[in-house]
Amino acid sequence: MSLPLDGIVVVSCEQAVAAPLATRQLADLGARVIKIERPGSGDFARGYDETVQGMSSHFVWLNRSKESVALDLKDPADQATMLRLLRRADVFVQNFAPGAAERLGLGAPALRERFGRLVTCSISGYGSSGPYRDAKAYDLLIQSEAGLVSITGSPDAPAKSGIPAADIGAGMYAFSGILAALYERERTGEGADLEVSLFDSLVEWMGYPFYYAGYGGTPPQRTGTSHAAIAPYGTFSAGDGTDVVLSIQNEREWTTFCEVVLGRPEVATDPRFAGGGRRVAHRDELHAEIAAVFGGLTGEELLRRLAAARIAHARQRELREVLEHPQLTARDRWTEIGSPVGPLRATLPPIGIAGRTPRMGPVPAVGEHTRAVLDWLAEDTRM
Repeated sequence: MSLPLDGIVVVSCEQAVAAPLATRQLADLGARVIKIERPGSGDFARGYDETVQGMSSHFVWLNRSKESVALDLKDPADQATMLRLLRRADVFVQNFAPGAAERLGLGAPALRERFGRLVTCSISGYGSSGPYRDAKAYDLLIQSEAGLVSITGSPDAPAKSGIPAADIGAGMYAFSGILAALYERERTGEGADLEVSLFDSLVEWMGYPFYYAGYGGTPPQRTGTSHAAIAPYGTFSAGDGTDVVLSIQNEREWTTFCEVVLGRPEVATDPRFAGGGRRVAHRDELHAEIAAVFGGLTGEELLRRLAAARIAHARQRELREVLEHPQLTARDRWTEIGSPVGPLRATLPPIGIAGRTPRMGPVPAVGEHTRAVLDWLAEDTRM
């Protein structure tokens, strides 16, 4: 059975994370993604590490199901090939440095003038204007400028997110924007020019902290896995060292937690903990009361009590445990993809469409498909 984007051709001058994430999701849904790479070294994310049997973990994650074409876009012959590709494309994605696409003749206005149905998507660090237009835009820098680092970590030390949050945010907005533009094209016959920046994407994700700080007068505090405005909320340890994350959302749950999980109903009416604001104000004392009980329980005993009380909870798992997570196993979420180094384990895409199997093609070597794509272009009688 076909996939929603079967027949859609995406040409992408992409590297690193944001643009490759957007186009890989288009490929998951059936689009043909032709990835333009510099001859020889290719996308510089190929060299980030060598942990996946000699390949980069970032590159494997972001580049399955794509065709790699090696072109030197400063070479006139390869420039002509690029334009022939765009003539047959539905979508063009690029995350060049600011101004580079225009210097190569690949700026959105020029392309839309030549190819009216083309959807173009430009991904940058800070956008195409403003004082930060030309600033370096690595993920950590964007997390810092957008304020994410300031609210992440412990009271003693800020921390960046453990995943490239700014890149992922921009990739997701590019993906959804492209889908919207393709839908609009079905009605109007016209393409569109999209612009997505890492900074704007992460600023959008910072909405709750902005409102909290702007109207409350103080920013959310860094509290590790705890919550700035809710208690108890976060990670607690059982006596055997098992880390369990729990969350109390209202007074009914608080009363039940004290009665069933702590076995101490009197704590629920302690004046220090009467109401969410007081529990936050007396967080250290609250945690001490909880630790006194949890320290006498095994992890399994604690999890059983939380389940019996219907308190929201989870295991704080290490990554190796997540790789064997029972939910992933039970729902058959693991599959294999091909690569230049052989078969690799991969999870299925989050978007599931009933009765259809997502595309899970191999990770390409640099320029692996150049000859085949050139042959495909040669078949076009319009050239």
